[in-house]
Amino acid sequence: MIKKYKIKNVMKTMLCLTVLLVLSIGLTACGGTKENPALESTEADTERGVAKETEITDLIGRTLTVTPGSFQRIVCIGAGALRMYTYIGDIGLLCGVEDIDNESLTNRPKMFDSVARPYVMAYGEIFETLPSCGVGGPNAQTAEAEKILSCNPDLVISEYEDVEKANALQEQLGIPVVTLKTGPDGVFDPAFRDSMTLLGMLLGKEKRAAELVSFVELEKTEISERTADIKEEEKPSAYICGLGNWGTTNHLMTSERYASFNVAHIKNVVTGLGTPGVSPIEEEKFISLGSNMDIMFIDAAAVKNIQPLYQEDRSMFDTVKAWKNGEVYLQMAYNAYYTNYEIALANTWFLAKNVYPEQFADIDITEKLNEITEMFLGQKLAEEIFSCPASFGGYQKIKTETFFN
Repeated sequence: MIKKYKIKNVMKTMLCLTVLLVLSIGLTACGGTKENPALESTEADTERGVAKETEITDLIGRTLTVTPGSFQRIVCIGAGALRMYTYIGDIGLLCGVEDIDNESLTNRPKMFDSVARPYVMAYGEIFETLPSCGVGGPNAQTAEAEKILSCNPDLVISEYEDVEKANALQEQLGIPVVTLKTGPDGVFDPAFRDSMTLLGMLLGKEKRAAELVSFVELEKTEISERTADIKEEEKPSAYICGLGNWGTTNHLMTSERYASFNVAHIKNVVTGLGTPGVSPIEEEKFISLGSNMDIMFIDAAAVKNIQPLYQEDRSMFDTVKAWKNGEVYLQMAYNAYYTNYEIALANTWFLAKNVYPEQFADIDITEKLNEITEMFLGQKLAEEIFSCPASFGGYQKIKTETFFN
């Protein structure tokens, strides 16, 4: 079984890379230096020559004229923009960073300091050497034009998904402001693929972008194929909780259409919510679903909120079958200043492995996480991710009698 997967994936890798590289040939760009370790395995994306102006459309539908591969000073603003840039771009071209990502500063947003943000782990020392392009953080809903100008960039990568504000900022700065986007399905959302592809074209890193997009697609395909033939009646019912905002999530925050469940063909015990994305359920509904929860997953982001609730009322999980049977698992927090895409992908492997252990017996989750972070960021970061206070030691089966005490 394992050999079959490997053979099929080699063939798919060759096909997928061929298609993506053919698509990239039509994109004209001028490659920059390659100080991002994740780029060291790829050759120059295009022949160096005279840069040409190109019309692009960003992820919120704005049309801009840019010269791909020509940018030498770049800042990233808004939740997730810098993270996305680090997957594709040259870290050496950054000329400013938001305060939230500069851990050397005393006066800055610190709500995510205890949770893993792999891009900061990988490049935090470089971020600390850069001037401020704004405070950043979830409370910063407007870009700080004066601070951006003080960094003297020639390109802004933004995650402020407002057309009017993006146009106004671009006019004020006099340089391109290109907006990326995070979709509801995270690493599996078309918005992630399109953001990576746009960055690749914009920065002259088409091959790097194609490599990363292909990797994610192949991972998704393998997980899906391993579980595609499992009969519906043989599937345990699973519950995922602790999703959503870092500060407000708890055991009642879930999703009927959780992307990782869909990819891995995991049966979701939650139905009938009628809303996409993350949403709360009533305590009564949670209790009524408890007897059908064969396996329960808790995102590490929720532990700090669930713990005091559990200590106040230890009967809160009494109806949960998985709690009684010791089938409760901890996945890594994948939202911290927007989505940790590499962690979201690793979480999918973790969920699938624990719901369908026979189909994933060959997968070591620590090795898989290292493989993923090395592809995304050029570094094996599992140990650092697990050592964060809000990771509680890493992926694990929770000891229900002691974990929340």
